[in-house]
Amino acid sequence: MDAVTLLTFALTFFVFAASPGPDNMTIVLRTISHGPASGLAYGAGTVVGILVFLSLAAFGLSLLAAEMGTLMTALRLAGAAYLVWMGVRLWTAPPVLPEMQAVSERDSLLGVFCTGVALNLGNPKMPLFYVALLPNVVGTSFTITTLAELAAIILAVEAVVIGGHVLLAVRARRLLRTTRVIRRVNHAAGGLMIGAAVGIVATR
Repeated sequence: MDAVTLLTFALTFFVFAASPGPDNMTIVLRTISHGPASGLAYGAGTVVGILVFLSLAAFGLSLLAAEMGTLMTALRLAGAAYLVWMGVRLWTAPPVLPEMQAVSERDSLLGVFCTGVALNLGNPKMPLFYVALLPNVVGTSFTITTLAELAAIILAVEAVVIGGHVLLAVRARRLLRTTRVIRRVNHAAGGLMIGAAVGIVATR
């Protein structure tokens, strides 16, 4: 594709990716509560889901994916349930200063990553986004090269968006210096995470 078309897709996808929503909020909350590794793990999961749908679109399967209502609903509900579980755990967790928390927990990070994947695979807006955008961007010239170019753009945009959210959350995390503040943040973040799960189920 020519440079203008690629730039158009990049700008459009940036607006789509950077828009406020449950994914970006979860990245921030996970970073504040469990550190940047957790936020990045969730963000990586969302990117995998995005690339799966891009691949489906490349083979003309976006409309088919949009019709997989039962599977998408199951994935969305499973991801939302896990968000509720994480929110409850966060609400009831004892306040721990950030420097006293483990940098990463392999099982926990894997669960967070899988949640990001599931919620994006269960999001019917994702295939519809590609169905609406790709014909206007690439027309009928969707090739493996086009797929690679768009995937590279998505990875670059998501690196900026996810990295930006994690960086801002890390700076906010440094302000957490008393257990009282930690407890209040845990309650607020847990409640917001549960609210995000409810919003996912109600609006998607």
